[in-house]
Parts: sequence; C-alpha cells; structure tokens
Amino acid sequence: MNTHLPGRNSGFVQLGSNTDMRRVAAASLLLASLALAGAADAAECPPDAMGVSRTIVVDPTEHARLGSMQYSESLPLKDKEVVLTFDDGPLPPYTNRILDTLASECVKATFFMVGRMVRGYPSLVRRIYNEGHTVANHSQNHPFTFHKMSVEQASVEIEDGFASLRAALGDPKAVAPFFRIPGLLRQNSVEQYLAAHDVMTWSVDFLADDWTHIKASEVAKRAISRVEARRKGILLLHDIQPATALAFPEILHELKVRGYKIVHVVPATPDRPKTVSTPEQWVARQTPEQKVWPRLVSVGAPALSNDEPALEVPSAASLGLSNPLKPVSTIALVPSFDRPILREGEIPLPPVLMWPRQRFAAPHETEQLPAPAAQTFKYSRVFQMPGTEKKKKAPAAPGTQVAKPKDTGPATTGQTASATTRSSGHQLSVVRPPLSISLPNFMR
Repeated sequence: MNTHLPGRNSGFVQLGSNTDMRRVAAASLLLASLALAGAADAAECPPDAMGVSRTIVVDPTEHARLGSMQYSESLPLKDKEVVLTFDDGPLPPYTNRILDTLASECVKATFFMVGRMVRGYPSLVRRIYNEGHTVANHSQNHPFTFHKMSVEQASVEIEDGFASLRAALGDPKAVAPFFRIPGLLRQNSVEQYLAAHDVMTWSVDFLADDWTHIKASEVAKRAISRVEARRKGILLLHDIQPATALAFPEILHELKVRGYKIVHVVPATPDRPKTVSTPEQWVARQTPEQKVWPRLVSVGAPALSNDEPALEVPSAASLGLSNPLKPVSTIALVPSFDRPILREGEIPLPPVLMWPRQRFAAPHETEQLPAPAAQTFKYSRVFQMPGTEKKKKAPAAPGTQVAKPKDTGPATTGQTASATTRSSGHQLSVVRPPLSISLPNFMR
C-alpha cells in the first residue's frame, strides 16, 4: 500500500512500507505529546501561584561568602524577600514531595547536595535541574570535621562533590559554583580555598531546626517566626527529613499569606550578567534585637542629600552690631574664646574660619540611642524602691542581753542556712559607688 503525505518541494512524499508509516505515526505522537506537555506546564501554574518574584544573578568572584549568621554579607534582598535552600539530599520520597510542593506554587530553590546521595539517585538530581532549580555542592560525604580539616582534605571533599554533580548532569555548566560547609563548621583556610577557585561559600540567615527530629508543626512554626523576626534572608531546610516534607506546604502557605516573595539565585555566566547592586545592599544588617548600646557613628559618612537646606553663615549684623565695620574690636565667631582688641603695632592673630567650620554627615539610617539603664553606672541598690529601705536597729542599751535567734535545726535540701534570699538564674552584681559620686535625684 502506498501512502502519500504532503512534501516540502513536491506535492507528495511516497511511503512504500508499513515501517515508514509507523515512523511517521511515532513522530506525530511525539510532537503531539510535546505540545501537550508544554500546555500542561502552562496549566500546572495556577494564576494565584506564589511564583518567583525575581532572580538574582551573583558573581562569586566579587562576593565570596554569604549569610549573616556567620559572615558580614548576605544577598541583596529587599524587605520580605526570602531565598529557599535545601541541604543533604536528594533522597526519595522526601525530595520528590518537596519538588511537588515547589512546582505547585511555581517556586524555585537552591539544593546543596551530598555527592554520595547524588550517585545513589542521579535521576532525582536531573529532575531538580530540569525543573529550573539551582544545583549546588554540599561536599562528597558530609563530614562534620571541616573546621579542623587540612586544606588538602577539604579540597578532596569539595572537588569530589562537584565531580559527582557534574557526572549526574553530564554538563559542568549545569552545576552552580556554590558550596555550603556541612554543619556550617567553617574555617578560614577552607573559605580561602573556595574563594581562590571562584566558589561562593553559603551560610544562612535563619534556620528551622528541622534536623533535630522535631514535629512538622514545630518546623513550620520556627521557620515562620524567624523569617518574621528578620523579614528577609536565606532560609535553610533539609529535604531528607520527613518532617520538612510535611511542613513545607504550610511554610509556603504562611509566607504567601503574609506577603513574602521568593527570590531565585543563579550564578553569573558570560551570557548572563550579574544583577546590578550597590555594596551597601550586601551588608548583613543586624536586627533591632541584636543592636547594642552604644552605637558608633563614623565620621566621613555619606554626605547629606542635596534637598536639605544649607545653614547660612551668621554675620556681624545678625549679632546686633550697628556698625560692624568700625575698627574698634574684632569678634571671633568661635564660642570657645574671644579675640583680644587689636592695638596699633600689634600683629593680628591668624584668621578664624567662620561658623560652621566643618560639616559632618550622619549615616542615612540614624536612630535615637536608648537611655542607658541605671545599672550601667554601677549604682548600689538600683532596684530598691523609695520607702522600702531597711531600718537600722537601735543599739541595745548597756547591760541588756540580746536574744539569740532560735535554732531551727539543719537546713533542708535546696535551702541555705543564711537568711538571704535564694538566687536563681543569671545574677547581676552591683558595685557600690565611691564616696565622691553623688546619686542623681531619681536614684535617691
């Protein structure tokens, strides 16, 4: 049987056998399946999905270490932006369930994988990469000795981990130059090795403690509470934990309800330039709970904005002088001293710069310093309220016998023999001030 199909140059293409027909049918089915797959991918992302708000492209050669928990820099995130990261995988079925949750909300994450797990489940590594997530390294065997390893030992763990990932994906460019030290047990020599090989060391901004075998509800509670406390940063989870797989849908739901956005991080390439940012955006700023008094204000901070009006230099007329040009005396505009009257034949003093002599700028984010507590100045009895002072007993009259306290027997367990109150927890010791210091009115 001959079958004719429309050709490209002629009217028809002749197929002379059933084999040719089967090939054409298979090709048609393949094209149809690809078209349906594309339509399914578009349909799988609902209109109300959380999605990825933006993608940050980073250059490891410029920022070698990230994460405010250990380093002075973190990602240049805006308020209510979170980066999701997973460690220790892949491991079915928990990694599969987390991938399903991510796909349901069209969210991307970064997976720091262990080389041994990668070699055991290479197909799962390929799924992570094919679904658009970032593939990163978490060492070959996940040893908890990176803080005391030699550089040679650490390099073997690092390079073997990268080799396992590249072998699973078959493309060295598919693996991001990101590395997270197992257990966050860092040391300078290892970080210097990573930076020398253009690999970015990742720490975290907040944890969920999901490796401690707590319940799924507790994992979600700790993750959300710590995200809310800092409001932006890198969240660490573990895709090998069953509690994490159960808690992750709730974590995503709470982030979505509370108005948080998910940011995806990828490395820069020749075809993908880095995201434009300023150095100040990478500074890991402390939360209000971490700020301690006093805060230092450095001189030489960024200048004030041009919109702020400049103060005018006061003139002699503004000081009430009717005839400022009369050579009777010269007035210095510096409050620390007066210039003496000039007499004939005397050499005048060097000129004094008129006020303001120097203009200092404060940082953009200035805050009022909190009032120091009374115990900061080491006053005695700072917690004693007025009127509660103990009255001194009058001395006994001569010849009067003082009654001794009754003996109540040996002290019971947990009590002291003295009449002082029992201390518990952290105790504050207040030093008595010297006699030359007088207490303020509010302390008397």
